[in-house]
Amino acid sequence: MADLLEYTVDVDGHAYRVWEKGEGKPFGYLAGIGGLTAWTPFLERMAQTRRVIAPSLPGFPGAESFRHLDGHLDWLVTVEALLLEAGLADGDLMGVSVGGALAADIAAVWPEMFGRVVLSAPFGLYDEAEPTADVWAQRPGTTSALLCAEPARYDELRQCPEDVDGVEWEIVQNRAMEAAARLLWPVGDTRLERRLSRLRADTLLLWGSEDKVIPFSYAARFAAAIDGDVETDTIAGAGHLADLDQPDAVAARVNRFLD
Repeated sequence: MADLLEYTVDVDGHAYRVWEKGEGKPFGYLAGIGGLTAWTPFLERMAQTRRVIAPSLPGFPGAESFRHLDGHLDWLVTVEALLLEAGLADGDLMGVSVGGALAADIAAVWPEMFGRVVLSAPFGLYDEAEPTADVWAQRPGTTSALLCAEPARYDELRQCPEDVDGVEWEIVQNRAMEAAARLLWPVGDTRLERRLSRLRADTLLLWGSEDKVIPFSYAARFAAAIDGDVETDTIAGAGHLADLDQPDAVAARVNRFLD
């Protein structure tokens, strides 16, 4: 197995970190709430069979700049360019949570760009009858339990690295939440439903059985709107960030779909 590679790519004068590991067909990964602060067990399992490429989204750890993005179109154009710079054209793409909203939108606006798409509890839609949870209005110390069935999984990912100042680390994490809010606040609705009929790639929708953020009923709305063939599955014992809670089960399910 190749070592983990870290490099930066430039998009319109802004630097974005990219992590890459493994060999084979490219498999892109766009992270969920909080972004990637470490290489996760799920990504390690995927790198056993694929060339995993995980670019940092604007404002997430590894990519400080995001305040120059004034609207949703700015986000889409920037992230599409980021994926191209990272070498993900003609690859497969997975997006989780916040990353799922962007992955779905980009695959819809540029429908020939990816082979297959995996969306894990994506934002982007909103139903007043079953609203999504407001992840930006949580009491201190409660976010981990909201996002993961095993809160320690999220806490471990958010631990301050030994070579980083604690105050700076708080800024990094707050910046990531602010960037997600800039894209999704207040209710996570990006009007994505208007564009999903352009998503023609075969798509896997994954939901944690214990997701407290986005109701499972949203999976049916995504499936009905997407033009390509859609598979829907739940991951037992997983919360909103299913690949953190159950990396083996999610990797196995994603690999079955991609194969």
